[in-house]
Order: sequence, then C-alpha cells, then structure tokens
Amino acid sequence: MKFFKTSDGLKIAYREHGSGVPILCLSGLTRNSTDFDYMTPHINNARLIAMDYRGREQSDFDPNFENYSIEREGKDALELLDHLGLYDVGIIGTSRGGLIGMGLAAAVPARLRGLLMNDIGPVLEPDGLSAIMGFLGRRPKFKTYDEAAAALPTITTGFVDVPPDRWQQEVRNRWEERADGLHLRYDPKLRDAIEGADHSVAPDMWPFFDALTDKPIALIRGENSDLLSRDTVTEMQKRRPDMIYVEAKNRAHIPYLDEPESLDVINKFIKAIS
Repeated sequence: MKFFKTSDGLKIAYREHGSGVPILCLSGLTRNSTDFDYMTPHINNARLIAMDYRGREQSDFDPNFENYSIEREGKDALELLDHLGLYDVGIIGTSRGGLIGMGLAAAVPARLRGLLMNDIGPVLEPDGLSAIMGFLGRRPKFKTYDEAAAALPTITTGFVDVPPDRWQQEVRNRWEERADGLHLRYDPKLRDAIEGADHSVAPDMWPFFDALTDKPIALIRGENSDLLSRDTVTEMQKRRPDMIYVEAKNRAHIPYLDEPESLDVINKFIKAIS
C-alpha cells in the first residue's frame, strides 16, 4: 500500500498492479480498493491503480464529514493522478466510482480515456438506495468473520452460486474483527454526509453520462441488480449504441468483476482505450 497527501492535508492510500494502459479503479460508497482484488489477477495488459477514498480503509478520516462527497472524492482522484504524473487514464468505476467517473467526464474530459461502469448509471432505483441506507454507517450484528460469512448467503439477495471462500473474503473486505465484534472499515459519519445532502430534487445525471459521448464506455450490470434497472440500461444503449455491455449472471449489486462475462467486457474496454 502506498500513500499521498491531498491538497487539504489528508493521507490517501492507493495500490498499483501491473503495467500497460493506466486505469484508475474507483470503488463503491462504503467499500475500498479491495473491490478490485478479484479482477486484478486476470488482467495482464493494464496498470491498475486502486485508491481508498477519504474515510475508507487505510485512508485518513476527514474531520469534516461534508467532504465525503462525489466532488471532493473526484478531486482526490485527480490529485492522485497528478501525484503519479498521469494526465489521462481509463476509469473502472464500481457504483459510486462510476458516478465519480461521469462527474470527471463532465468537469475534466481531457483526463479520461474512457469509463467502465460497474452496476451504475444515470438513474438510481429507490429500492437499491433504500437497501444501502439500511446498513450505511451501522456496525453489523455479527461478532466474528465466520458468523458473518455463514449469514451473508442468506441475507444477500440476488447472488447465486457464490463459493464459501468468497463470502469469507467479502466479510474481511467489509469489516474488521475485534474482541467486541465486527467494526466498519470506513468512517460511520459517511451516513451523516449522505443524509445531509439535499435530496429534495433528484439531480439529472444524464448530462454527465452524455459528457462521455466521444469516449469509449462499457457497462456491467448485475442480472439481479436493484440499483440499476434494465430500463435505464436501454436508455443508455439508445444514447450510446456502441457501449460495450453485459449482464453478469447470478449477480446483484455489485458484480465481483471476475465473472467470465465481466472479464470479457473489461478486456474489450482496455483494448478500446489503449
């Protein structure tokens, strides 16, 4: 794990793997760079750079939770690229990471070679958002990794044929086991940031998607996703008939990215931005 300092003084963690076309890997809302651990061993033609957002995993927590925003996290991503001396990169964005990618496409288009979105689009379904708020910022009731790994197949709907060792890895990626039970691997004030945002009017994110007009894009949707609907995918395809697309079978929000169909799309995306 490596670190750099942001312009406002926080220490941000990141990892690098491989060589080739540079790709910035941006994780989900409560998650971290381990989102890409399953994919990484299968990719041999790219330089993968995965960061922990501020307030997640090994990065510093922000004393001002209002900085847990897409705008600030996007700025951190650009500062990481500057730190590495990289001007333009491809982005693989899982959930929130895809939203950040669309935001960067609108704000600094020259710095993006293209965007692959993992189970995210310009419209977020209420059921999926409600599911996220159900656990956001709250410690799980489980006391041990083993207890959590045994329960996840039952309480995690939409995932089929997931081997036990994957659930064991997932609980370790999500939580930290201590003497008094499992703890979050992110700042629980992330919930305050989301609740404090103005939700009175849902933002129109289609202009951000449309900002990708002249760049290669790809989309992986979990077959059973409750956050990204097929109707939204249809509209995305209508606007971008050239979008590389697949549904990951037996997956919900979010695919692990090592599914054969997901890897096929990832490799096509890498070729398109190389």
